[in-house]
Amino acid sequence: MLNKYARAFFTRVLTPFAALLIRIGVSPDAVTLVGTGGVVAGALIFYPLGEFFWGTVVITLFVFSDLVDGNMARQLGRSSRWGAFLDSTLDRVADSAIFGGLALWYAGRGDSLMLCGMAIFCLASGQVVSYTKARGEAIGLPVDVNGLVERAERLVVTLVACGLSGLHAFGVPGVEILLPIALWIVGIGSAVTLGQRVVTVRRESAEADAIARGGNSA
Repeated sequence: MLNKYARAFFTRVLTPFAALLIRIGVSPDAVTLVGTGGVVAGALIFYPLGEFFWGTVVITLFVFSDLVDGNMARQLGRSSRWGAFLDSTLDRVADSAIFGGLALWYAGRGDSLMLCGMAIFCLASGQVVSYTKARGEAIGLPVDVNGLVERAERLVVTLVACGLSGLHAFGVPGVEILLPIALWIVGIGSAVTLGQRVVTVRRESAEADAIARGGNSA
């Protein structure tokens, strides 16, 4: 749901910025690469040190590149399979860096193997959720399901919780509990979403197979 409505809103907001980048000669692929590099740097430099507020600020600044590059491609009339492939692939890299950075914090100074494991589970389950849709579409199925926690929800819940938890360093009490709660929400939600997609692919594949058998018998 967030992916549908938030993307439409921010696409409108960022359209002038995308047009400016086009005018100065920046390519959509360059925006994709720089945006991913910024997210990875923010996550793997700040999060393992427990600098959740500043890490989230850096990541948020760069994460919008995911909307800007697509907007630029549409304005240029250059939407392509390569652009879609690059964007999707680097999304996975950025997501891995965010949850990997959190796992490093909890494996070290954060001192919680349980939350380290939950961060790793969020990383892995998010990758598999994306893979199930991509694989289902690759075998010709629509995978027509809106999952409970898709990429937009995973990012918003995690980054908001990280940013607010980081306020603990500025003397705000009690906010540090928000990040563990967010990891559990994202982990459980991702598991539910994975189940939804697997069930959908199973149903759609059974329907496609039945239609194929019916066509062959005719």
